[in-house]
Amino acid sequence: MSQIILPPLHHELPYHRDSSLYFEAIRQKEWPIFLDSAQVSPETGRYDIQAAAPYITLTTVGKNTLITQAGDSELSDDDPFSLLQAILKENTPAQTSDLPFCGGALGYFAYDLGRLIESIPCQSLDAEHIPDMIMGVYDWAIVTDHQLQRCWLASYAMNPDTHNEWDDLVSLLSNINSEKEPTSFKVTGDLTCNLNRQQYQIAFDKIQHYIHEGDCYQVNLAKRFEITAEGDPWFAYQLLRQQNSAPFSCYFSTPHVSILSSSPERLLKVDDNYVETKPIKGTRPRDLTDPVRDKALADELQASEKDQAENLMIVDLLRNDIGKVCVPGSISVPKPFELESFATVHHLVSTITGTLAADHDAVSLIRACFPGGSITGAPKLRSMEIIEELEPNRRGIYCGSIAYIGFDGKMDSNITIRTLIYSDNSLRFWAGGGIVADSNVDDEFQEIDDKAAAIFKLLDQLK
Repeated sequence: MSQIILPPLHHELPYHRDSSLYFEAIRQKEWPIFLDSAQVSPETGRYDIQAAAPYITLTTVGKNTLITQAGDSELSDDDPFSLLQAILKENTPAQTSDLPFCGGALGYFAYDLGRLIESIPCQSLDAEHIPDMIMGVYDWAIVTDHQLQRCWLASYAMNPDTHNEWDDLVSLLSNINSEKEPTSFKVTGDLTCNLNRQQYQIAFDKIQHYIHEGDCYQVNLAKRFEITAEGDPWFAYQLLRQQNSAPFSCYFSTPHVSILSSSPERLLKVDDNYVETKPIKGTRPRDLTDPVRDKALADELQASEKDQAENLMIVDLLRNDIGKVCVPGSISVPKPFELESFATVHHLVSTITGTLAADHDAVSLIRACFPGGSITGAPKLRSMEIIEELEPNRRGIYCGSIAYIGFDGKMDSNITIRTLIYSDNSLRFWAGGGIVADSNVDDEFQEIDDKAAAIFKLLDQLK
């Protein structure tokens, strides 16, 4: 077996190809989170990470963050990124591990957290009523390595209580039941959308006006869908992961909201001082019933000058964003315009890399790049202002990020697209696309349905 450097506290567990069996054992604990790689590729599908029962929590609403630890709570109006950064720096391990995550921060940054970074007007309606950031600081994780077919319970033991709880955790996870607990979830009522075809046309025309006036080059315009629902959202996520496997999927349950994400897109990765971001721009539907047509759609995407130009705009934006915290001259684009195919769509993906400067870390990197440029447009600030003007509702978690940031400085994060949000018996999701000067409104409107196809199918199954 390969030699792997493990953290101070570790216990090897039986390997299960379906690691959700372990999540079943911990999901009744507080704030359970499952970072689900879906095993879609050797690179992005290697690890699944699961954790629960954080010993510190940070919940940001507007400019205030509630920090809770050991039963005590403190409200702070400091920058939430800085608060998180300080907690992680206070818990730097003496040694590091080869595993991607053995403890640290796990949670989400909502798109609207960007309002604390950029000054944009408040015009759209907040129909979400959920925190702008929810981060738990977890002291242990279950890490499944699908490449080596091994699994560990691992911890840097930053929380003294972990030593006292360790044997109970090992016992719980060593005796898991392969029979999953029966649950149910169903949607009720009718699916609604905040932009009909006519309203979308009006917003599209305004973006074209702004582009021709020189305000911007590209704007990501999204539609919000909503339907009433009831039951256990974990049931819905299990269906979603079966039919729309994606490398940056996640299930996260908190008292405020549950998140069911099947995101195909990485926002940022940090390992040592290596930085990587992989923006998606360019989409075609898949046709799995006709392999010849499916390949023709993929070839068409790869050959499209329009899609490559659209992708390049975002590559340039992200080169600039990561350049704020990376070593000058270290940024490169080793893989431009690569084809990546998923359950319902083909995408054009570029890979951008850099070297993190010595005076920066994963938190300062994500702050410098937030929200991700692939889901705003270019230039970023003006695009965000136009989104605020034209989209009737705030985005909330949509187009934000779910991330792990380890005590050891490692980070990986997604962009929360192809993501469902559940709270107060309401299930919401969004789909959108980048609009440029030569965009066609009918094509863009259809692309939204292509991107949402897997979720539409899920809703049909949940009726």
